[in-house]
Order: sequence, then C-alpha cells, then structure tokens
Amino acid sequence: MRSVRKRWTICTISILLIFYKTKEIARTEEHQETQLTGDGELSLSRSMLNSSDKIIQKSGSSIFQHSVEGWKINSSLVLEIRKNILRFLDAERDVSVVKSSFKPGDVIHYVLDRRRTLNISQDLHSLLPEVSPMKNRRFKTCAVVGNSGILLDSECGKEIDSHDFVIRCNLAPVVEFAADVGTKSDFITMNPSVVQRAFGGFRNESDREKFVHRLSMLNDSVLWIPAFMVKGGEKHVEWVNALILKNKLKVRTAYPSLRLIHAVRGYWLTNKVHIKRPSTGLLMYTLATRFCDEIHLYGFWPFPKDLYGKPVKYHYYDDLKYRYFSNASPHRMPLEFKTLHMLHNQGALKLTTGKCVQQ
Repeated sequence: MRSVRKRWTICTISILLIFYKTKEIARTEEHQETQLTGDGELSLSRSMLNSSDKIIQKSGSSIFQHSVEGWKINSSLVLEIRKNILRFLDAERDVSVVKSSFKPGDVIHYVLDRRRTLNISQDLHSLLPEVSPMKNRRFKTCAVVGNSGILLDSECGKEIDSHDFVIRCNLAPVVEFAADVGTKSDFITMNPSVVQRAFGGFRNESDREKFVHRLSMLNDSVLWIPAFMVKGGEKHVEWVNALILKNKLKVRTAYPSLRLIHAVRGYWLTNKVHIKRPSTGLLMYTLATRFCDEIHLYGFWPFPKDLYGKPVKYHYYDDLKYRYFSNASPHRMPLEFKTLHMLHNQGALKLTTGKCVQQ
C-alpha cells in the first residue's frame, strides 16, 4: 500500500511539473514579441508595438529612431551570422530545386501541408533551373526591398538601384514609384496569391497581358516562386509557367527547396526568435547573408503610423489593410522588425526607415 501511495505521489508531482512547464512555455511564446535578450535588448510592450502613438510618445526617439548616417558595418559579426546560418541551410542550393531533383509526373508533399500532394507537371519541370541561379555569386552590397508604405516619399530609389544586387518581394510594381523604390530588380519573389490579387486571376486577356508586360521588364532576373508551400495556388503557378513558356520570357525561374522554410525557421528559433513562419522579407535577408557582404533593408515597417504619427500604408502600392498582431497570421512582423532593428544597431545590416540621404 505504501509503495502504491509513493508511486501515486511521484506521478502527481510529475503531472504538476509538466503542467507548470507547459504553462511556462506558453507564457514564454506569448511574451516572445515583447522581449529580446542579449546586446541591444529591446523591451517593448505589445500595446506600444500596436500603437504608433504610444511609440512616439514613450519610446520613438530612443528605440526606433536609429542613426543611419552614422551606421558602420560590423564585418566580423556579418561573417559570424553567415557561418551560423550555413549550419542550418545551404543557401546556394536551397534557393531553388533543380531539374535533376524531379522528373515530370513525380508526386511531392506540400511543405506546410504534408497531407496534400502536388504532381510535377511538364511545364514546371521544364522551367526548373539546371543549376542554382545563385551558384558562385557574391556581391559587395545588396538591397532587400520590402513593400511597406514607409517607402512613400522616402526618395530612396537611386540609393536602392545603386546596390550591386537588388532583391524585391511579391512582384511589387516599381515604375510608377521609381523615385521612392527604384526599378532595379535582380531577384524578385512572387507568391501564387499575387496572380489573384494583382492580376485578376488571369480572367481576361488584358490581365494576362499586364502580367506578361510586368515579367518582360525583369529581363534576365530571377523570379522566385514558392510553389511547394501550401495547396491552393497550384493553378496559378501553372498559369504563370504557361505564360512564361508561351511568350518566351527571358526571366529565370526558381522554386525554393522543400526544406528551406524549416531550415530558416530553425536558425531563428535557435537564436530565440520564436516565429511561426518567416515572412518573405526575413527569408530573403537570411538567404542574402550567403551572397552579400553588406545588406541594406528598405521598406520594412510593421506599424500603422510612422514616428511622427503619420499613417503608413501596409503596402506602398495598394490600400490593403492588415492587423500586425492577428493570431490568424502565420507571420510575426513586429517581432521580426525588432530583430532586424537590433541587428542594425549591432552593424550586421543597415535598416533604413526614413528618407534616404541624397548624395
């Protein structure tokens, strides 16, 4: 009887320990967005992050207003970050699967929905690169351009275009915003959802012509299409591939590897940045550390107002509304921004959130 009671007591204690440990883990993840430890620690409450008015009143100048003119690269930290990231992914290979990876008719599981599958079509296979589009490529300076409305009236166009290599996100329009965002595009991402949102789902010929014209502007640029992430955009991917082949567009297509997003998430989780899924901007910065000696970020600002209380559009080119703290979102934009801001202060990257200094 005594031994049974002893076992029951041990079991009860174990359950309680698991219960409190689980609560502690949940509490840690809930507050991850409000804490970053280490050098350059940022301590912002959720309400401060979600209200630009409070940012300005309480901590705008001390936390978010950083010196761009006095910024200096920390080359040793850049090398350390590159080395650590390469422990998780082979950026040169993971940036795209290649022809030898599959053959037409192969069935693969979606990266973020393993229950669903995708058939590798003839068109898709024909557009896979023979070798990585980033093989043996290195650049002194790179620009990663996000799509926040913070770019409007920034006059950053010339500075962005002056970089050796320019990465852009989600096939954002550039010509009509050239003064603020530039036009140079060496590597540009395109989520399948862009087809529906920006090109009417190719419902008529004018939508298709508009898309073909946009891609024709890319010339020999790399068009990066995350085709294997989740089910739902496979028809859009096939339509895009068919238009590229039909119009013999010179754009070079790339499709991220099946392990890329997990590898990138693993790196940031190891560094105590708890993100559900890295945003395209964070993915591009992580990949760029492999190819770029100096990385400059533009158009990253996950707040509805700037430091002066002026409203900031979610995208510089449309009127899309977005809740930065929505639990339905797979991304944690303010947490990512805090991380990038901290890296800016440490000299690992340069983050521009205001007007560009005209040379």
